[in-house]
Amino acid sequence: MPARRHGRDWLHVRLPDGRDIAWYDREAARVTLLDAGREEEALAALGPYLTGPVAVGPPPVPTSADLVRLSLHPDDDLAPNRPGEALLLDLDRTPGPARRLRPDPRRAELAAQRTVGDALDAMDGAGWHALHSLPLPGGHRVHHLLIGPGGLYVLHVRSAHRQQATVAEPRVRIGRRPPEPVLHRARADADRAAHALTAEVRPVLVLAGARRVTVAGAPRGVRILTDADVPGLARGGGVLKPADVEALYAAARDRRTWAGL
Repeated sequence: MPARRHGRDWLHVRLPDGRDIAWYDREAARVTLLDAGREEEALAALGPYLTGPVAVGPPPVPTSADLVRLSLHPDDDLAPNRPGEALLLDLDRTPGPARRLRPDPRRAELAAQRTVGDALDAMDGAGWHALHSLPLPGGHRVHHLLIGPGGLYVLHVRSAHRQQATVAEPRVRIGRRPPEPVLHRARADADRAAHALTAEVRPVLVLAGARRVTVAGAPRGVRILTDADVPGLARGGGVLKPADVEALYAAARDRRTWAGL
């Protein structure tokens, strides 16, 4: 039976009564056995789908990060948060008039956060984890947090759909809108995340859908991307070990980690 878990394609081997006896993780090239006595049957069933050499064995022993994650109360687990969660809640509470001369800007920002969130979630199978709309004291939200082999990134997103954006420290001008001190916000979010997780966190400003981005001098410590550039973050590596990635992810998804900031 095919399944998709954690961004990966799996194949489960089940008995007629529905019990799993094994599963095959294609990307990890591993067959996990729940019943060692049925190894030959499981491998025979998976035979047509196996590609190249695979590791075969029992489920791995849970790490300390796994145990922390499993012990989280559902109300404290931020992993299910959707991209743009705060905007969704705001639009549900105050949807605005049915007819208006101009589109609601909140919907453009929601679309931008969803686009970036989808790009981050697609990195899951490469050893990265993404969290969205992390609530901070005072009502502010971190748009996205990315944790993986290349380190930690906080992504602040602004919609620039088909518009030109100009970045001039510390302000960003999008289209004809007045310039805003967006770079201060990106750095502040990264600083608060670094304080919460006691780790280095790098700020990223994503100008989603921008037709053109002009940067007048390199902004201090902030990486400037469009949504099309976001997948390139996954190419970084050599900063965190897998165990460190999992431990930081377990801490970051716990609401209590952010409550004392």
